[in-house]
Amino acid sequence: QVQFVESGGGLVQPGGSLRLSCAVSGSIFSIYDMGWYRQAPGKQRELVATITSSSSSNYVDSVKGRFTISRDNDKNTVYLQMNSLKPEDTAVYYCYADLTLEAGWVPYNYWSQGTQVTVSS
Repeated sequence: QVQFVESGGGLVQPGGSLRLSCAVSGSIFSIYDMGWYRQAPGKQRELVATITSSSSSNYVDSVKGRFTISRDNDKNTVYLQMNSLKPEDTAVYYCYADLTLEAGWVPYNYWSQGTQVTVSS
């Protein structure tokens, strides 16, 4: 019953910017950590950024200083502002949410269908 709606992906030139949005919906009791991970062809999935319900964030070293994660708890939405994009940022980007559907359950990890980000000239 959990659904994700992503937007903001696409093609951008090196040095450009994109802003990804991901809204989660469904019969959700509580959302805990949210974030983004990515996967390039032939490579393993990589956690890009994560943010807690109190907006404490963390980033993988390769994007630190270039990407900014944020969230709107009222809208159940997580964002990823991507600046100074590099070709190596090209990947399918997935958002995730650790959430519970009912009171008393332990958080479970849900993720989106992904959106393509291509950085190329």
